[in-house]
Amino acid sequence: MGAGKSSVGKRVAKALGVPFTDTDRIIARTHGPIPGIFADRGEAAFRMLEAEAVREAVATGGVVSVGGGAVTHPDTRAALRGARIVLLTVSPEAVAARIAGSDRPLLAQGGIDAWQTIADARAATYAELAHATFDTSRRPMSHVVRDVVAWVTEQQTGSDEEHTTGGTP
Repeated sequence: MGAGKSSVGKRVAKALGVPFTDTDRIIARTHGPIPGIFADRGEAAFRMLEAEAVREAVATGGVVSVGGGAVTHPDTRAALRGARIVLLTVSPEAVAARIAGSDRPLLAQGGIDAWQTIADARAATYAELAHATFDTSRRPMSHVVRDVVAWVTEQQTGSDEEHTTGGTP
C-alpha cells in the first residue's frame, strides 16, 4: 500500500504502448467504493471480487496494477501464474506521507503502524511471487518507470534474471 502501483503502472504501460488496468478502479467502478465493500460485505467478499478483476485484467493483457492485499487470496495468486510480476517497495518513512488521510479500509484504525504490520505479514508472499523488485521510497517515479521498462524489455529479449533495487517492502 502506498508504493505507487497505479502511478508507476500507468506510466510503464504508456512507455510500452500497452493497456493499463488498475483492478481497484475496476472494482470500485463495478461494485462501488472499496471502503463501502469492506464495511458492508467484509474483506473476504472484497477479495473474491478482486480475484475476478485480476483474472479478467490478466486475460486482457498489458500492465495490471493489483491491490496490495490481492495476493493474499489463492485465486488471485493462481490468476497471476505465468505473469511477470513487479513488486514496488517503499519504506515506512516514505509511505507515511503517502497514506496520511487515506480511506484505505485496512489502515482506518492504526495508520503507519497498521501499514507496517500488514507489510510484514505479506512480505514472504510478495518475495515469493515477485520476479523484480523496485523501491519507490526516495527515487523520482520517472526513474522507477525507466527501470521497470528496461527490465520488461530485457525479459522480452530472453533474460531470466531477477532484479532488485534497494529498499524495504
